[in-house]
Amino acid sequence: MEVLPLVALVAVSAAVAGFARRIPVPAPLLLVAAGLAASYVPGVPPYTLDPHIVLPLLLPPLLYTAAVDSSYLDLRANVRPVALLSVGYVLFATLAVGYAAYLAVPGLSLPVALVLGAVVAPPDAVAATAIARRLGLPNRITTILQGESLVNDATAITAYNVALAAAVGAGVGWAGGIAEFLLASVGGVGVGLLLMVPIHHLRKRLREPLLQNTLSLLIPFVAYAAAERVHASGVLAVVVVALYLGHRNWEVDFATRLQEEAVWKMVAFILESVVFALIGLQLPVVLRGLGEYEGGQAAWYAVAVFAVVVVSRFVWVFPATFVPRWFSERIRLREPETTWKAPVVVGWAGMRGVVSLAIAFSVPMGVPHRNLILFLTFTTVIGTLVVQGLTLPPLIRLLRLPPRDAKEQTLAEAQAQSEASRAAEERLAELLAAPENALAPPLAERLRTVLERRRNAVWERLGEVNAVTGESADDVYRRLAREMIEAEREVFVSLRDRRRIDDEMLRGLLRRLDLEEAAAYREDPP
Repeated sequence: MEVLPLVALVAVSAAVAGFARRIPVPAPLLLVAAGLAASYVPGVPPYTLDPHIVLPLLLPPLLYTAAVDSSYLDLRANVRPVALLSVGYVLFATLAVGYAAYLAVPGLSLPVALVLGAVVAPPDAVAATAIARRLGLPNRITTILQGESLVNDATAITAYNVALAAAVGAGVGWAGGIAEFLLASVGGVGVGLLLMVPIHHLRKRLREPLLQNTLSLLIPFVAYAAAERVHASGVLAVVVVALYLGHRNWEVDFATRLQEEAVWKMVAFILESVVFALIGLQLPVVLRGLGEYEGGQAAWYAVAVFAVVVVSRFVWVFPATFVPRWFSERIRLREPETTWKAPVVVGWAGMRGVVSLAIAFSVPMGVPHRNLILFLTFTTVIGTLVVQGLTLPPLIRLLRLPPRDAKEQTLAEAQAQSEASRAAEERLAELLAAPENALAPPLAERLRTVLERRRNAVWERLGEVNAVTGESADDVYRRLAREMIEAEREVFVSLRDRRRIDDEMLRGLLRRLDLEEAAAYREDPP
C-alpha cells in the first residue's frame, strides 16, 4: 500500500474516533459506519484486510495493552466463567454455526461449514467493555467480558486451523484436532511463562525510560512470534506475558510508567480506530467476490448465520451461568450471587470484530465457497456491531443493574491512602533522625505537608461540595493550583520571548511544572 492512503486512513480514523467521544454513539460503531460510507466515495483506494498484517502486527499490541490494563487477581477470581466463555462458548459456537450453515447452504460440506463457524465464533469485546466502563457496569461483568476477549481468539484460531485442515483433505481427525488444540494452548501458555520473568527482569535493569519503552513496544511482537515459531498460540503467549508485567508494573520506575501509559494509550487509540474503520472499508472487496450467488439468497444465508450467532450465545451463557451453581456448593460459596440480568448483558455483548474478518481473509483461495464465507463473516461482524452495539447501552439502562458504588470506592481509596501515609510518616521520622539526613525545618515541614495533602485529598472528596460550582474542596484546591502553575508558565514563556532565557532553559522549567502538576494536581482518577 502506498504511504499517502495509509496516512489518510490513520488520520481520518483518528478524527472520527475523536469526534465519537463528543457524542453518545460508541466509537467502534461510528468508525465502521464511516468506513462503509467511505467505501462508496469515488477515488478512495481499496483497503484489503491482509491477515498477514492483522494477525501478527495488529492483534499482538491490542491484546497486550488490554491485558496489561486487566486485573490478574480479578481474572483469577473469575477464571471459571471466563474459561467457559473463551473456550467452551467458542467451540460451541463453532459447532452450532457450522452445522446450521451446513443445513442451510446447499453444497456446503460440513468441514467447510465448520471453517465458517470457527471464523465467526470469537466475540470482540473491545466495544462491549468500552460501553460497560462508560455505563458503570459491575466490576465482575466487565472482568468477564475482558477475560473472554483476551483468550477466545486463541481458541477460535486453533479451531479454524483444525477445521481448515479437514476441509482441504489433510485428514485431521478428532484425536489430531484435540492434540493440536492442546499443543496451541499449553504451548502458548508455556512460552508466555518462559518469557515473562526474563522480560520483567530486563525491564527493571534498564535505567533509561526511552529504552524501557522501546522494549515495551517490542514485547507483544516477540511473545507472539516466539509462540508461533513453535506452532503454539501467540495470542496466549502475549496475554500471559502482559498479565504478569501488568501485575508487577509497580516494580518499574515512575518515569517508565508515565511514558508507557502515554505511549500505549496512543498506540491503542490509533490501532483500534484503524481496525474498526478497516472493517467498514472491506465492503467492496467482499461484494466483488459474491458474483456466483444471488443477492437474495446470500442475504438469507447472512440473516440465518447472524441469528444463529446471537441465539447460540444465549443458549450457552445461561446454562454456563446457573448450572454449575446448582451442582456445586463450592461455586456458590466462592462466587457472588447473580440474577438473570447479568447473563442477558453478557449474552448480548457478543459483538464480532476484526479478528473474524482477518481469519476469513486467510482462508486459502482453493477452499470451496470461500467468497461466501467471507461475505457471511462480514455481514455477521457488521450486524453484531450495529444491532447489538447500538442496543447494548439502552438494554443496560433498562435492566438497571446495580452500578458501582462510587462512595464505597472512594472510602476504600481513602482508607488505603491513610494507611500508606501513616507508613510514610513513620519512614520519614526514621530518616530525619539519622545525622546524614539532616534537613532544614522548612524543608522537612514541606515533606510532611505534601504527605498530609495526599492523605486529605481523598477524604475531601467525601465531604461537602461547593454550593456555587459543585466542586469538592479538593477540586477547588487543584483548580486554583493549576491556575497558579499556568500563571508561572506564561511568565516563563514571556521571559523566553523577551530573550531573557533561552529555549533550553524554558523546556527545563516547563518540564518541572508539568511533573509537579501531574504528580500533585492530576485529574480525578477513573
